Amino acid sequence: MAAPPTTRAANEGGGGAWKEEGGGAGARRLATAALFLAAVALPCLVLYRAVAPAGVLVQPAALMPWATQQQTAGAPPHDGLFVDDLQESDSEDVRLERVLRSAAMADDTVILTTLNSAWSAPGSVVDVFLESFRIGDNTRHLLDHLVIVSLDNAAHRRCKQIHAHCLAVATDGVDFSGQKNFMTDGYLKMMWRRIDFLRQVLEKGFSFIFTDTDIVWFRSPIPRLYAEGDFQIACDHFTGDPDDLQNSPNGGFAYVRANTETVEFYRFWYAARERHPGMHDQDVLNIIKGDPYVAQIGLRIRFLSTEFFGGLCEPSRNLSAVCTMHANCCVGLRRKVDDLSLMLQDWRRFMATRNQDRLFVSWSVPRNCSLNKVEE
Repeated sequence: MAAPPTTRAANEGGGGAWKEEGGGAGARRLATAALFLAAVALPCLVLYRAVAPAGVLVQPAALMPWATQQQTAGAPPHDGLFVDDLQESDSEDVRLERVLRSAAMADDTVILTTLNSAWSAPGSVVDVFLESFRIGDNTRHLLDHLVIVSLDNAAHRRCKQIHAHCLAVATDGVDFSGQKNFMTDGYLKMMWRRIDFLRQVLEKGFSFIFTDTDIVWFRSPIPRLYAEGDFQIACDHFTGDPDDLQNSPNGGFAYVRANTETVEFYRFWYAARERHPGMHDQDVLNIIKGDPYVAQIGLRIRFLSTEFFGGLCEPSRNLSAVCTMHANCCVGLRRKVDDLSLMLQDWRRFMATRNQDRLFVSWSVPRNCSLNKVEE
């Protein structure tokens, strides 16, 4: 960077004085100036170290292009140093707005998943989840729009190592870090915290695709969503009719359009937990989906076909059409990871097969997963 004109003139004047006064006097003057600069700089350095967060060096924006430019898909910026790290004093609401804005598509839609430390360890569910985006059919770019919502500090630290859009969401007095087996008290609290968080996203005007982390993505689901439908949700069992309230919804995958109807529905859904204590959010959804109040607020519900949004409960039989596969109907973290990894192998085998032979490729799962097996 070019020096300001005043600085340049002072330097030139100093050179002239050195020549006129001779080496000895000039050296004494230079030494005096150096001592003065040291006396001023040292306290400033100590003060900076006391104020700046440990390990964070604040640089000019020109030296941190990632602070204003969109990230390469799924890649953490500059050795894991995130904008969020420089602004931890911001409220959760401000951080939510910033992260959603940075990840949103042109129509203000984001992809969301939640993560705790048990599912974030290297080699665990989140690694298989992200890998599916990388090997899917034109899905890698969707990572630019994925926000990983971390429910504990360990998950947030891991997220920042492997992904560009991370948001830490805390719950006072609740530890979400360990594995939460199905229907335990910790699991129920984690699921209801998720419902409340998704309401906040809608209130900020962002539509979202929510996906559990134990879902692998093989194609973009967006073309398979209905043009009409405020709340669209995957199923454990699909009757064949997207309007049939007898479908068995699964909250692991949903598209929700931000509007007054969906905001009110999520408020109603969250409040219903008090009328049905000890129940899973998905079971409560099954109860309230036909409630007259849902019809009164004008919510349009659509159920997504398992042909495109499959799972271990009811696998998609068409690898040429499937968008996502869910490790539902499966108890045990290790078993989920194993069967999700097998799904990726099946997909690679499908993609490597000649078009005319692809009809003969099928899933090799479930192999490890079963509701009848007990976590080891």
